[in-house]
Amino acid sequence: MKVTKAQALENRQHIVETASVLFRERGYDGVGVAELMATAGFTHGGFYKHFGSKADLMAEAAAFSFEHSAVLSSKANIADFVKYYLSPEHRDAPGNGCTMAALCTDASRQTESVKETFAAGIEKQLAILASKNAELTGADVNQSRARQIALIAQAVGAIVLSRSCPQDSPLADEILEACLDSIAGLSGQA
Repeated sequence: MKVTKAQALENRQHIVETASVLFRERGYDGVGVAELMATAGFTHGGFYKHFGSKADLMAEAAAFSFEHSAVLSSKANIADFVKYYLSPEHRDAPGNGCTMAALCTDASRQTESVKETFAAGIEKQLAILASKNAELTGADVNQSRARQIALIAQAVGAIVLSRSCPQDSPLADEILEACLDSIAGLSGQA
């Protein structure tokens, strides 16, 4: 049976969404094409009808998850965003969490297209946070950029460090709490 163009686009999107979750859960090297396609409900052979390479899919899956994160963060105020971001719930669900915290170290060893996707995603997140900060404080959007970079770096770092500990480790929670307190103290917002 011939697949329509619309169905092919739906199939491709389903593969991207599945890859987005699997990559965030296990990293780029922790997921093979055959397993990914099987999880998405397709055969391994169909992969190259949709993507030129695994790196192409990695970039597209990252763009998808960055867009999803942007939608969520644009709906929340900074304090709520930071509180959720630095929560055990976010830490313990990497497949549905932040792409930066799950994949930045992997992305640093990938193709330029993956790195460009990450740079674009980070820029978009910075713009959202800077805009929200400007609304909250009246500060110029450009003046708050350094503050937003520091906020993202600390929050991502906190999740990465916390995830490296056993989930039931007191240190894992202590890292999140200390960074949440630090961000709240520096910004007066969280």
